[in-house]
Amino acid sequence: MARVVALANQKGGVAKTTSTLNLGVALTELGYRVLGVDMDPQGNLTMSQGLDPDETYPSMFNVLVQGMEIEQVIHPREIDLAVSSIELAGAELALASVIGRERALSKALLGVRDRYDYVFIDSPPSLGLLTINALTAADAVIVPVQCEYLSLRGLAQLERTLELVRENLNSKVHIAGILPTLFDSRTLHGGEAVEILRTSFGDLVFDTVVRKTIKFAEAPVQGSSVLKYAPHSDAAEAYRSLAREVLNGKKI
Repeated sequence: MARVVALANQKGGVAKTTSTLNLGVALTELGYRVLGVDMDPQGNLTMSQGLDPDETYPSMFNVLVQGMEIEQVIHPREIDLAVSSIELAGAELALASVIGRERALSKALLGVRDRYDYVFIDSPPSLGLLTINALTAADAVIVPVQCEYLSLRGLAQLERTLELVRENLNSKVHIAGILPTLFDSRTLHGGEAVEILRTSFGDLVFDTVVRKTIKFAEAPVQGSSVLKYAPHSDAAEAYRSLAREVLNGKKI
């Protein structure tokens, strides 16, 4: 059965989508079967593989709200991808009166978990019902955190939400690792933020630090991961390093 990993942080712009795709692709390079699930109505993961979420039908909206089989929204790309669409923005309202609404994603994944080694869920930048669905379905959570002091403050709120999910919905979900992202080596502040992370969270912080580079912005324009767009770049090597960490003992 696949290990289900949610990439979550209620703060936007911390490289959740970048990390979901590129970690998944790095694992496929090593021979693992990977499914990405785009749970963000913005559809950035879908767009990063060359698909238009404004024109994608069916999508995860149909899976969550209408009970469609998830196989019907999976597109084979660099990783297999369960796509998002703009309709997903209405999913929280549509699910509001549904019994067991927090488990819609968990139930949808049951039919495909035996086909993959890893399922990575790209969650939206909020702690709403879509993110709760991701946390309820997940075995573990990776938290991308931008290397800036203000980004560190949101971790406490995410931890409180996880505690509520553990108490009421999914007792096993845990933070498997915190990933420092968008690190700018030219500034003292970036280094200080990483130090604070390591002091506060110790071994939970991945050794891999993802540096800021324009290649992460350029790759999605080409509908590809950075590993395909710039395979020999430091950016690609960072996610290969992260994949090795995931495989070599982080609690996922």
